[in-house]
Amino acid sequence: MKELLLLPILRSSVQGDLLALLFLNPEKELTISDAARTIGVSIPGLHHEAVRLIEAGFIKERRQGRNRLIRAEVNSRIAPSLTDLLALTFGPLPVLERELAGISGISEGYIFGSWAARYSGISGAIPNDIDVLLVGTTSLESIDEALGRAEKALMRDVNVRRVTAKEWREGSPFIATIKKNPHVKLNL
Repeated sequence: MKELLLLPILRSSVQGDLLALLFLNPEKELTISDAARTIGVSIPGLHHEAVRLIEAGFIKERRQGRNRLIRAEVNSRIAPSLTDLLALTFGPLPVLERELAGISGISEGYIFGSWAARYSGISGAIPNDIDVLLVGTTSLESIDEALGRAEKALMRDVNVRRVTAKEWREGSPFIATIKKNPHVKLNL
């Protein structure tokens, strides 16, 4: 398991990813399977963390047939502070995926730089900004509104660089550096 450097007071990175997914998308209610698929972990691993968080009152569940649906417990006293902590630490993935989803002309997206390094388990200072690479033909003007919402939710700057699919495949010194260092794929 990778070292937990984004918010080391949490039990695991799966717990951080799950809490961020739910608290930064409070309107969402997900099945355990959907949450595991979104985060990219096994269903049993996510189920174990979800049960712990349900028992602690951080998330709530509802049964629908055989499905167990989970969502953030936004009415708890800790919810506002926890949401802020999650936005500053695990937040870039769920927030950027939510804000950039469905924008035409984006074929791939990656977070790179200091946040991706911390997420990958490389120690260092808390990231002051979020670096994003978008692959595709979308214009930066077409994503301004989405980036504004992401910056507000994440409480820091989001720096975006766009490259074409050909530039991503063929590479440049900049692309080679991104590919060589930690980078986290966005599910767009």
